[in-house]
Amino acid sequence: MIQTIKGVCPSKSNSYMVIHKGLIKTKALRAYEQSFYLQCNVYRNKNITGLFEFHMDAYLPTNRQDLDNLLKVQLDCLQHVKAIANDNRCIKIVAQKFVDKSNPRIEFQLIEV
Repeated sequence: MIQTIKGVCPSKSNSYMVIHKGLIKTKALRAYEQSFYLQCNVYRNKNITGLFEFHMDAYLPTNRQDLDNLLKVQLDCLQHVKAIANDNRCIKIVAQKFVDKSNPRIEFQLIEV
């Protein structure tokens, strides 16, 4: 089943600030994680512990953002909502990037192997 998460996903590489105690998440990343949690109703608490594939279509407002930096944020969010037990169980990623200025979103599917 396909899950849609509306909004602009921040890039993993720009989502942390360095402070004297280490790294902290930016306000944009924290807001996206909260939004992801509220929207992820298809896979929340599915707790996939076995091997899985991750298929993602990213619809971004511009073509500037790197696709690979989006992947890590999505996988981290999936762990946070307990869709997956650990992202190291992902054996295949299929990802595409599109431009949609008026409706930025991430559409994804988890396929258990």
